[in-house]
Amino acid sequence: MHFINQIDASWTLFLDRDGVINHEKNQDYIRNASEFVFYDGMLEALKKLSQVFNLILIVTNQRGVGKGLMTHQDLHDIHEFMSTAITQTGGRIDRIYYAPDLDNNAIDRKPNIGMGLTAKTEFPSINFEKSIMVGNNISDMKFGKALGMHTVYVETTNLLQEENEFVDMKTDSLVSFTAML
Repeated sequence: MHFINQIDASWTLFLDRDGVINHEKNQDYIRNASEFVFYDGMLEALKKLSQVFNLILIVTNQRGVGKGLMTHQDLHDIHEFMSTAITQTGGRIDRIYYAPDLDNNAIDRKPNIGMGLTAKTEFPSINFEKSIMVGNNISDMKFGKALGMHTVYVETTNLLQEENEFVDMKTDSLVSFTAML
């Protein structure tokens, strides 16, 4: 929790999407905007986070595209729906990165660091030591740690039974994390 007191407008927030911002589908993918459901309080939380962080970036594995279960356009439509709702309530997402790859070794697929490196190229002001990765899977935490970020594990879909070297902090949701700021 010590890093929370250090957060200022120079920090970057990296967010996973499914299971962090919106409800995850059990054993399936969010395939269109009608299936995208924000967690309660999320829009208000994202508004507050937009006032705290310099950048808010989504980094999300989207294997459903690679499997042909949805198209890049379907995913774009979902992200457009999400971003519009966030913007209309005073929040923002500065960029969305996604990995459609089937191969677990693909550089962009978390826990691999490709999406983070792309973000750093596009936003040179990012300092990974002043960044937080929030996710609901250990792969999110490994991604964050591999880049030198602080990590926050949200227990929306998977409870963390024991301490984990990749987790700096755990909480029940992004909304709860936001309330600590």
